[in-house]
Amino acid sequence: MKMPETSFFEWQRQFSSETDCLNHIKKMRWPNGFVCPRCSCEHAYELTTRNLYECSQCHKQTSVTADTLFHGSRIPITKWFWAIYFLGSDKGSISALRLSKHIEVNWRTARLILSKLRTAMGHRDSLYRLSGVIEIDDALVGGRRKGKRGRGAEGKTPVLVAVESKGKRAGFIAMQAVNSVCHDSVEKFVAKHLTKQQEVHTDGLPALNIIDKTQQHEARVTPSELVDEWLPWVHIAIGNLKAFLLGTFHGVSGKYLQEYLSEFCYRFNRRQMEREIPNRLLNLAMIHTPIHSY
Repeated sequence: MKMPETSFFEWQRQFSSETDCLNHIKKMRWPNGFVCPRCSCEHAYELTTRNLYECSQCHKQTSVTADTLFHGSRIPITKWFWAIYFLGSDKGSISALRLSKHIEVNWRTARLILSKLRTAMGHRDSLYRLSGVIEIDDALVGGRRKGKRGRGAEGKTPVLVAVESKGKRAGFIAMQAVNSVCHDSVEKFVAKHLTKQQEVHTDGLPALNIIDKTQQHEARVTPSELVDEWLPWVHIAIGNLKAFLLGTFHGVSGKYLQEYLSEFCYRFNRRQMEREIPNRLLNLAMIHTPIHSY
């Protein structure tokens, strides 16, 4: 479904106050009026000073932000909305430090907001399954330490990458950080992200042979100078990922890498609708279940 494109000034006009933001949440969650989540009664009293609805039948009180990504947050909703805009509107993403300055919160608060939004991005894309011709490869990414390159590189995290090949363009992608590239991790990755019995291309890495169990798998041991001909899109995706991580974040630790992979895939999978991402992300925040702090 196409979402509206919103400029900085339009976002500022629409969401300049807490009331504006809360009214937008109400409109999106209950377009035909409030419905009690417990008894489905459509009549309630609005307690505006506390941003609550109280059902006239069962008297359950429901917060405007209940069961959303904003649930239980003490951060002003306006700051959440602006965090969504800054994250969604910059294709290079935004660091927690820069966001903290934009919305006037400390670094830890900005980091928490971004963590929840990136996790929600990953959950959204997990609903899709790749199909058709699919390229799969692994990469070592992340880390802040310099060291040896290739397999076993210091401070790096193994990542499994799958890309739909649409001939002259790439389709959807999926990425997963793993402890190691082995039969078990590959099998779980394929089960989570691919439709069964698809045409899958890989290199000759033995750990990828497990793909034979559920897919039409073709593996080729390819010289390095020819590998881009056999697996062009997956290598382009890996290259773009590394540029994304280094460009804005100057390296990412393995602990948080999956969040950044989720954001990268979310953006890549919506690259044809780039200007819609702030509104898509805002909509996602309102339909996503709460993500508890950790």
